[in-house]
Amino acid sequence: MRIPPSWQGKLRLPVIVSPMFLISGPDLVVESCNAGVVGTFPALNQRTTQGYADWLDEIEGRRASPGAPFGVNLVVHRSNPRLEADLAVTIDRKVPLVITSLGLNRDLIKAVHGYGGVVFHDVTNLRFAAKAAEADVDGLIAVTYGAGGHAGPWSPFAALHELRGIFEGTLLLGGAVSSGAHIAAARLMGADMVYMGTRFMATAQSMAVERQRRMLIAAKSADIVYTPAVSGVHGNFLRASLTEAGRDPDDLTPPSKLDFGATDAKAWRDLWAAGQGVGSIEDMPDVAELVDRLDADYRRASATL
Repeated sequence: MRIPPSWQGKLRLPVIVSPMFLISGPDLVVESCNAGVVGTFPALNQRTTQGYADWLDEIEGRRASPGAPFGVNLVVHRSNPRLEADLAVTIDRKVPLVITSLGLNRDLIKAVHGYGGVVFHDVTNLRFAAKAAEADVDGLIAVTYGAGGHAGPWSPFAALHELRGIFEGTLLLGGAVSSGAHIAAARLMGADMVYMGTRFMATAQSMAVERQRRMLIAAKSADIVYTPAVSGVHGNFLRASLTEAGRDPDDLTPPSKLDFGATDAKAWRDLWAAGQGVGSIEDMPDVAELVDRLDADYRRASATL
């Protein structure tokens, strides 16, 4: 298993709890890390750079030591006016993991490496992956078909095979990973770690609202709509949230400009992302209990391989 050397001996499971917009906050990050998996959140979940810095301080103050590392997602796209300020705070606080998305920034990668941090980059096709590998990222996250939020049409089998052909660093698989058996299967396919979002969205420590929680429990994979209508980039969303917001899930028009929530998160508050793994969600446990279940299932599955 290829993981950053500084993470050796700190992980109970090879899992990163993905940074979910308007879902991941200090409670989810801290409880994930304390349970032995990597907790992350988007910087943009706090609406100001000062608020982002406050969250970083809170997370560091509450994390058990030693414990699993934590990370932050920075949107590199030009629509994010806070990137420079948020990056300065990230460097000052020496955040162990930075996950970049929607663009590459070589200066960011160098800056994070400069204080000993690692950079993972999410990709939805081989072309983007090759650019990221050439830019010297430490890990590639294959966000494959079925993943919650922004996702590509890539098969996980094809993604892992092709990525390993061009990249020697840490490979992660995202896309409907919902159980310990799925983690074991991803490892068998060649992934070093997995990227889990929707299953952790359905925990007591997430910031999901009550109606959203009920939708997650009720939904099956057929209730997930793959559409560019929310942000302008294809992603997976709960059909029921689109319907309740007055949108026709079968006749959706993308926005006139790309919208990643950097300035106005209104659409994302009403239209809820989720992956096809919703069919496995039956309850809302504490993060610690969920990790216990995943660990036991992972060990059972691994023993049978």
